[in-house]
Amino acid sequence: MPRRFRLTRRFPAAMTEEGYRALRKFTTSTGLEEGEALSFLFENLAAITDADELAARLRAFQADLAERKT
Repeated sequence: MPRRFRLTRRFPAAMTEEGYRALRKFTTSTGLEEGEALSFLFENLAAITDADELAARLRAFQADLAERKT
């Protein structure tokens, strides 16, 4: 029996404009709402990302983030 889809967790989130535009583009192309899209992405993160590329992009993002904060 499939699990019922309920959005039970809410959290305040801040996003960059680029991140929000990417989320909106994803929701438009998939027909999902923002909460559904984020749930899908996080529930399937391991399956839709390459671990090596994710690590490299995370390092680059963290370096860029440090520069933006100064």
